[in-house]
Amino acid sequence: MITTTPKPGWAHTEVAGEIGRRLGVPVAFDTDVNAAALGEHRWGALQGLDVCCYVTVGTGIGGGILVRGAPLHGLQHPEVGHLRIPHDRDDDPFPGVCPFHGDCWEGLASGPAMEARWGQPADQVEDDAPWALEARYLALGLLALSAVVSPHRVALGGGVMNRPGLLEVVQRQLDQLVNGYVAVPELVPPALGTRAGVLGALALLDREARG
Repeated sequence: MITTTPKPGWAHTEVAGEIGRRLGVPVAFDTDVNAAALGEHRWGALQGLDVCCYVTVGTGIGGGILVRGAPLHGLQHPEVGHLRIPHDRDDDPFPGVCPFHGDCWEGLASGPAMEARWGQPADQVEDDAPWALEARYLALGLLALSAVVSPHRVALGGGVMNRPGLLEVVQRQLDQLVNGYVAVPELVPPALGTRAGVLGALALLDREARG
C-alpha cells in the first residue's frame, strides 16, 4: 500500500490488494523508481551490475536501489529524495517545497523546487546560474547516496535531467566533492528513456512469478 505521500488523496491507500481483489489476479507492487531500476538493469544502462541505482529528478526526486539485481527494501522502501543535504541559507534563502521537510533534496532540487525558486518551469530556465545551483544540489545528494550504497553506476532520469550538459556538470561536481577519497559511480542517462518504468513493471512481474 501507499504510505505517506505529498500527492493529495493517495496517502495510506491500499493499491495492490484492491486491484488483486477486483481483477482476481496476483499483483506485484513497488515504487516507480524501483521498477525503472529493474528495467534498466534488465535491458538498459544498468545491465550486469551488482549494485546500482536509478534516480529520477522531475516532479519529485526518487531513487531505486538494486543489490544483486533485487530492489532494496527494509523497514519500507528507501526514500532517497528526502535526504537532508547541505543548504547554505545565506547563499540560497529558498526554504524548499517539500511539505514534510522543506529543504530536503527533493525540496531543493526537484522540478517544482526550480519553478518555485525561479518563477518558471525548469525547461524554461535558460540562465546558467540556476543550473549551476541545481547541479550542486544534485551532486550533494548523489554524494550521500554513493557514500552509503556505493553503487557502480547511477542512471539519472526525469524531466529536469533533460537539460543539455547537466549530467556532465553533475559528474564533475561529484568528483570534486569526493576529492579523490574514494571512487565515484558513473552517472549515465537511462538507456530506456521514458519507457524504463513500464518495462521495469514487466521485469518486476517476471521476478515475482519466478519467486
